[in-house]
Amino acid sequence: MRLLISFAALFLSVFLLQLGTGSVAPLDAISGVQLGFTKSEIGTMGSAHFLGFFIGCWWAPRLMGAVGHSRAFAAFTASGTIGVIAHMMIVDPVAWAGLRMLSGLCVAGAYTVIEAWLQAKVTNATRGRAMGVYRVVDTGGSLAAQLVIGVLTPAAYFSYNMLALLCCAALFPMLVSKAEEPAMNAAPRLRPWLAWQRSPLGALGVVVSGVTSAAFRMVGPVYGIEVGLTQDTIAIFLAAFVIGGVVVQFPLGWLADRYDRRHVLIGLSAAAILSCGVTIGVEGLGDAAVFAAAAFFGATTLPIYSLSTAHAHDFGQDDERVELSAALMFLYAVGAIASPLAASWLIEAHGPSAMFIFLSVIHLLLIGFGVVRMRARPSVGPRTPYIFTPRTSFIAGRLFRRSRRDG
Repeated sequence: MRLLISFAALFLSVFLLQLGTGSVAPLDAISGVQLGFTKSEIGTMGSAHFLGFFIGCWWAPRLMGAVGHSRAFAAFTASGTIGVIAHMMIVDPVAWAGLRMLSGLCVAGAYTVIEAWLQAKVTNATRGRAMGVYRVVDTGGSLAAQLVIGVLTPAAYFSYNMLALLCCAALFPMLVSKAEEPAMNAAPRLRPWLAWQRSPLGALGVVVSGVTSAAFRMVGPVYGIEVGLTQDTIAIFLAAFVIGGVVVQFPLGWLADRYDRRHVLIGLSAAAILSCGVTIGVEGLGDAAVFAAAAFFGATTLPIYSLSTAHAHDFGQDDERVELSAALMFLYAVGAIASPLAASWLIEAHGPSAMFIFLSVIHLLLIGFGVVRMRARPSVGPRTPYIFTPRTSFIAGRLFRRSRRDG
């Protein structure tokens, strides 16, 4: 209980930030459809979010070193608030893409500050519990953000103002906390090629994860509208995706720690292809079938990032954990930047099923590459433990470095 109290301000900021910024993507997609934006324009907004996210991941450690944790957090949160509240002042898809870059910058920068603070304050005795609560709060905020969509009016001042207020509210717990700011660690070097050098399959796996997750989160509401879902049922559709991905993490982790992770990753990608087929097949079978398909899709795709990073860390050294995590996060962002635009263009050109056909092809490529890599070298000996890894910042690796080493 004392642990929870000591980190209460940080965890409350995480939840409010997720609630405020996590709702913007689906609200933008639904609002864009109502305002007559093309599907490609809506996809561009999703890609812009991840471009801002990448910039924030790179810049945040440097800004923290210059002005401190609290001021950096305030600056990034202010950028997110501006990015949300200005939507109904400039109703234009190009302008909204620029505003979404600010939202992505906010998410990456604020999480970098929070994770740097946690890393500096946790001890060996409290690390496991603190990280467990952190992941629960983050996931709970993400789930709540999807459900909020069901009660917000698209393209309305009130809706965007409400999300902006939640972003502003995230400032209070951090800024009024009496906890002393930690010392700033050096920013990790960004060496994207390190991931490929250690594990080509792990590197490709995180790219595929970025492509899959970003397409669903950013363009999923457009797909939902195309197959006949209403706004409140789109919220459940998106929430089912998150729930499916979270529920399967722990049994999948058990498998990944006991069997060759390449076999598990190939099996998971095969299941992802099956889930894409199921999603296409149930389009006309009612809302419940669509929700179940979304949960199945989340269960087969969301864990790929954690599984791929675990496989990559099996071949890494302890002194390069942070840089390897940053490299993997960079590759995830590359996939996420490209994916929403590609998925939205395919839906616009070939219909809603085209997005899941595209994702099936991506996972088929991962399976083929996995088979090639299995023939290239044998499985590694002692493995690092499977960890449900958040895709939040380049320095998240610091939080989990000790867990991997101790495993």
